[in-house]
This record gives sequence, C-alpha cells and structure tokens, in this order.
Amino acid sequence: MNASTYSSAFETAIAFVLSEEGGYVNDPNDNGGETNYGISKRAYPDLDIKNLTVGQAEAIYYQDYWLKCCCNELPVAVACVVLDTAVNMGPRTAIRFLQQSLRLKVDGLMGPQTLRHAHHNPPLSYLSDYLSRRARRYFDIAQTDSQRRFYRGWLKRTYELQQYLYEERLL
Repeated sequence: MNASTYSSAFETAIAFVLSEEGGYVNDPNDNGGETNYGISKRAYPDLDIKNLTVGQAEAIYYQDYWLKCCCNELPVAVACVVLDTAVNMGPRTAIRFLQQSLRLKVDGLMGPQTLRHAHHNPPLSYLSDYLSRRARRYFDIAQTDSQRRFYRGWLKRTYELQQYLYEERLL
C-alpha cells in the first residue's frame, strides 16, 4: 500500500506517532531494544531496523496496528489514541484500555460491542479515562530501575497526544 491510499484518519494518527517515535535508537537500557520509527527488532527480528524507511514503518503500523485494532472503524480521535497506545503497549492492551474506559467486558479483542459503544458515546466521555489508564500503566512499568528514566517522556507523550487531538479539532 502506498501513502496516497491511506485514509485521512490514518494519516492524522500516524503523523502523531512518527513525530513522537523519531528515528533510529539502540539504547541497551530500553526494554524496546533496537528501534527505528518505533518499530522494534524484538517484534520484527527479520527486519533491517537500522535501514527502515518511513514508508516501511507506515506500512507496518497500518497493517499490524491500525487494522489489527480496527482503528478504521473508530471515531478519529479514538483511533489516534488506540493506535498510539498500541504502538507503545501492544494492540491487546490498547483495546483493553478502550473496553475498560467504556465499562465493557474486557477481552482485548475489538468486536462489534466495543465498536458500537465507541461510536455511541462521545469520545470526551471516555478518552480521559483511557489516557489515565495509560499513564497508570507507565507508572507501573517505571517501577523497575531500568525503566524509571523513561517515565517523564512517556507521560509527556500522553499529554501531547491529548493536546494533539484538540489542536487537530478531533475533540
């Protein structure tokens, strides 16, 4: 798939993700390990991470995160939050947070009930709860000494995501 065939919703969401993920990093203290544009060698062991292009990263995010989380079927603001969370914490966690915030049965799978409730409730009524859950998860991860130094950056990203939704007039 080339960039011209992505939806405007995906383009809005991926713009935020890529602005936060940056380029190549190989920090031995980061549990994410070697990454480029947020794509990790751990998750994609056969991929040449160091030479990954933005277009390749976008294609991976589209196929393995956007579509896997059914973001194309969510309100745009919610899709942005779910995609960014999936990138940081995995698709199942991103979907679980949505289900918890909507007060639904939590199974980590994006089914018709989750999609229906995401549309029938105004995103403002549940996204702050979602982002609070995300912040709490970062706090829990940061309790290990090796990850503590990333905590402020993770929280900053969460708040910047919320600000991005307002700036893009999605909320």
